[in-house]
Amino acid sequence: MAGVTELGYLGINVSDGDAWRKFGTEVVGLELLDEGEGDRFYFRMDSWHHRFVVHVNDKDDMAYAGWRVADAEALAEILARLDGAGFAYRMGTMEEAAERRVLGLAKLTDPSGNPLELFYGPLIDAHMPFHPGRRMHGKFVTGAEGLGHMLIHADDPVESHRFYSLLGMKGAVQYHLRSPKGTVQPVFMHCNDRQHSLAFGVNGDKRLNHLMLEYAELNDLGKAHDIVRSQGIDVALQLGKHSNDEALTFYFVTPSGWLLELGWGAAKAFLQQQYHLNDVFGHGIEVSGMHDVEL
Repeated sequence: MAGVTELGYLGINVSDGDAWRKFGTEVVGLELLDEGEGDRFYFRMDSWHHRFVVHVNDKDDMAYAGWRVADAEALAEILARLDGAGFAYRMGTMEEAAERRVLGLAKLTDPSGNPLELFYGPLIDAHMPFHPGRRMHGKFVTGAEGLGHMLIHADDPVESHRFYSLLGMKGAVQYHLRSPKGTVQPVFMHCNDRQHSLAFGVNGDKRLNHLMLEYAELNDLGKAHDIVRSQGIDVALQLGKHSNDEALTFYFVTPSGWLLELGWGAAKAFLQQQYHLNDVFGHGIEVSGMHDVEL
């Protein structure tokens, strides 16, 4: 059965483009690519033309998530399943595909209204190796695992699980977390070896709760942590290790208000279901009032 293969790219709306240029390069280590389009610029993580499209406007949230499929035939198979289940979509035009630097795409929304794009054939600029925005000891973990993972808003986690299962993703509840509002049971879903590419079931005031990017070298996570501390950026969750993906991570606030999780050492996707009550250690809340629960 054809399914999505990775979280390929992410479009974000930002109100302060200059702040994001500095944040993405000097804090995270992303490569800035500006092709003079005026209302947008890009961040690279590897040899793809881009992994992020940064749209400068009056909003500060996710604009769309791009999920890769193998080819046109796989896209047609997935769209047929969505059509049979009553989910609407439209095929992107040639101009829209060219804008995303892909060969073809379809546009749709998930049951909570989060905009998605299913695409195939991304532009790979093999002649232009990734050049980090600051010194790095290694690279980002991408390749077949995609750019990272994200936790998004879901009005109805059961319906969201049904929808993303139609896209070929697998997963289930992996935590039973205590919160002031009771026990929270977020859902984690994967589509490749990355432990999860998508999570939902913890809602905030934005479509995007947090995005996780993974370094291949522990030293790069340590350097990022030093930079965040030295610049006085608000840390939401201190350094800690998750029980499900076993990643050493910390969470901090982006210029748009949602959280970025940077990590290292994540395990691969579960072959069988299990669940946890707590993280291995750490992840103490530092910025009070941000969210009841973070993952």
